[in-house]
Amino acid sequence: MEKMPYQPVVDEIVSIVPLPAQAPAATDWRTGLPTLTGSLVTLRELRHTDAASLLASLSTEEVTRFISPPPTTVEGFERFIAWTHRQRAAGQYVCFAIVPRGSDEAVGLFQVRALEPGFGTAEWGFAMASEYWGTGAFADGATLTVDFAIEVAGVHRLEARAALRNGRGNGALRKIGAVQEGVLRRSFLCNGEYLDQALWTILDEDWREAKAVWGPNVIVH
Repeated sequence: MEKMPYQPVVDEIVSIVPLPAQAPAATDWRTGLPTLTGSLVTLRELRHTDAASLLASLSTEEVTRFISPPPTTVEGFERFIAWTHRQRAAGQYVCFAIVPRGSDEAVGLFQVRALEPGFGTAEWGFAMASEYWGTGAFADGATLTVDFAIEVAGVHRLEARAALRNGRGNGALRKIGAVQEGVLRRSFLCNGEYLDQALWTILDEDWREAKAVWGPNVIVH
């Protein structure tokens, strides 16, 4: 999801949506996201207080090279966080904060957005502070995200798009078990240039088959 669904130029400035006092049931994700715990990271709902750490983590040149420009201020990220809550409540979008084990600071995001009513087909994407690249944090969080999308949100077909030049991003998708279906020519405007993107997919039946073989914490490839 290199092209962010959030559009700050048309966003309304509203108060932050408060989180429920207790963690919601996994099947009740529209009222608040569950916390997903892996071996290296925890995924949880974004909080108003995550704005500063997200700005520091996602505004570097390495991170922004192949994604739509993120907010450029703490206030911009606060508005983005409020938007994620509204979209989640509407059942259209899910955004998890990536929190390293032993920390409480958000260092990145996993996002899933519906491409059709009911989440049958969805698109996912991710962005994470560069110091956590190559540590296993992506694979850990991606497994949790894909499993949530398929088993909880009910996604049948999960798509991802990555610029062909983004070797690390494409390699990460292949590692989690995604299948490249084709190339979307000149489909992503980035820094004034239209880039080709690879289209990757994970189907629910393939994911469940892999889990049956390798166990609940499956990492394919």
